[in-house]
Amino acid sequence: MAIDLELAIFRIIGAEADKLHIAAYAVGGVVRDHFLQRPCSDIDIVCAADKIGGEVNIGIELAQAVAKQCHGAKVSVYKTYGTASFRTHTTNVATGEKIDIEVEFVGARKESYSHDSRNPVVENGSIEDDQHRRDFTVNALAICLNHDHYGELVDPFNGLRDLDKGCLRTPLDPDITFNDDPLRMMRAVRFASQLGFYIENSTIEAIKRNAYRLSIVSAERITTELNKIMMSSKPSVGLKSMQHCNLMQHVVPELSALVGVETVDGRGHKDNFYHTLQVVDNVAEKSNNLWLRWAALLHDIGKAGVKQYSKQQGWTFHGHEAKGAHMVKRLFRRLRLPMGAEMKYVEKLVMLHMRPIVLAEDVVTDSAVRRLLFEAGDDIDDLMLLCNADITSKNPEKVRRYRANFELVKTKLVELEERDRIRNFQPPVGGNDIMTTFGIGPCHEVGVIKDAIKEAVLDGKIANRRDEAWQMMLRLGKELGLTAIDETDPKASQA
Repeated sequence: MAIDLELAIFRIIGAEADKLHIAAYAVGGVVRDHFLQRPCSDIDIVCAADKIGGEVNIGIELAQAVAKQCHGAKVSVYKTYGTASFRTHTTNVATGEKIDIEVEFVGARKESYSHDSRNPVVENGSIEDDQHRRDFTVNALAICLNHDHYGELVDPFNGLRDLDKGCLRTPLDPDITFNDDPLRMMRAVRFASQLGFYIENSTIEAIKRNAYRLSIVSAERITTELNKIMMSSKPSVGLKSMQHCNLMQHVVPELSALVGVETVDGRGHKDNFYHTLQVVDNVAEKSNNLWLRWAALLHDIGKAGVKQYSKQQGWTFHGHEAKGAHMVKRLFRRLRLPMGAEMKYVEKLVMLHMRPIVLAEDVVTDSAVRRLLFEAGDDIDDLMLLCNADITSKNPEKVRRYRANFELVKTKLVELEERDRIRNFQPPVGGNDIMTTFGIGPCHEVGVIKDAIKEAVLDGKIANRRDEAWQMMLRLGKELGLTAIDETDPKASQA
């Protein structure tokens, strides 16, 4: 079977490999994606020599030779791992399109692992040895690039058949594959999510048996795979697989704690885990913002810790938003997720995600909408998207009512923002104004006046204007026993 590869660089690699008497193969994702007709900008090349061994690393040697033919691309060499790579651009010979790519070269190898590490002992090997060490049959496909055998497919594990079936299966015994490198279990659910594939039964059972082995994998590597699942078109596929295969309890146990429905007196609550997956999918349909998707994933993690039942109210989860927001920082730190603006963004949305819903259940007052706009700031649109995604009721009348009230909330948000300029606002009169006017330093009274002005603006008692805030400041100062040095607003006189 001869495969016609579209990228011009493959012919260049084959020609340089022939000069060096090296067998060169395109392997892994680039071959898989070729058959799936998916774009691929990362190309892996495996090289094998007639004689195994020697001092020269043939992967690095071939990379340097090919780079010279690619406008002198700069080669990055990693001698410890026996790899070399460079970035360049090539042409799709079928369409004429220019494509930016990264090409990585490595000599064919065979690996052996110790029980307490996912870092293998590596030896030079053949292309067959290299295919044996691959994670899944669909990633063990190789295509020869040398002139005499150009385009020939090497498929010892029926990977092409699995590709047609949409099946993820390991080339070797899955227990060995996952015990050797436990990260492959996360890659299984990631590929299932990204490609829409299914994991065959014996592979699933092996993941379940070896899930505990994730403990030897760094949090950074696990989170990289998890983020790829989160950015897939339907994240629930991978997340559901993680739970089914016992991986979730080792990665995000806070989500596993949401699984299941408890029933008392014949009254049960919804399964908050599967509700969460639906919310994530709903957000994914509308936004590619990774951190908004994380907010959707974590929005209900506080429910397990606050769940209560009473005959009067049934099941309640009071305060789960505050509980969940408190858990976000610890979870981000454990998973080595960014602890800066991204974490604070997710924390804020988890804390506020019930606010628009509560508004939609009640009379939508200007004051409540002002406060929501003030607290959400520039993230108000993302918050509203999350809250819309959170409506997963099977009751169409309930959904219709929520949607209608949400539209009212959004309309009021626009009106109040245009009229009152509340988003990210600071009180029109600040602490320095108060201290200068009354000739005082930092003290309790300054905070009292400043907070009262802020609350008055949010409640609509005064407009978000300096002149009204100035008069309120003078009045409050007198009530607190303060004497103004000069009641004239210097900024007003300048104007």
